[in-house]
Amino acid sequence: MTKLASKPGNQVALAVMYAGAVLTVIATLSPFIDQATTTVLAGHVREGYPAYGPGEINAAVTAYTVILSTVGVLGLLGWLGTVWAVRTGKGWARWLATGMFATAVCLAIAAVTVQDNNGEVGLAPLLGWLQVLPCVPGLAAVVLLWRRAR
Repeated sequence: MTKLASKPGNQVALAVMYAGAVLTVIATLSPFIDQATTTVLAGHVREGYPAYGPGEINAAVTAYTVILSTVGVLGLLGWLGTVWAVRTGKGWARWLATGMFATAVCLAIAAVTVQDNNGEVGLAPLLGWLQVLPCVPGLAAVVLLWRRAR
C-alpha cells in the first residue's frame, strides 16, 4: 500500500487544509471581533427578544461566544490533526478528513438554520455564514485526498 504522504500533489491538499485552518481561526475570532466592533450578535438578540435587558443580552452573547469558540478550537484541532495524518502518510488520513468534513458541515448547517424560541434563526446570520467558510476548503481537501488515493 502506498503511503499517502508519498502521493504526488499532496502539497496542494495540505495548502488547502492550512487555508481551512486559517478560515477556522477567522470564524472562531469573529464573535470576539463583533463584540468589540459591530455588535451584530447583540443586535440580533435584541431584535429577537425586545424585552431582554442588557444583562440578558450580554448573557446570550456570551453563551454564543463560548459555543462558537469551543467549536472553533475543536475545528482547528481537527485541521491540525488531519494535516499531521497526511504529512506522516497515514493511510486513514482521507477517512479522518472525510469525517471531519461531515462533522463541520453538520455544525455549519446548524449554525445557519437552527431556530431560537422566538422562531428566528438563533445565531446572527453573518456569524452563522462565517461558520460555513471553512467547509469550502474542507470539501476541496477531501476531494483532493480521495483523488490521490486512486
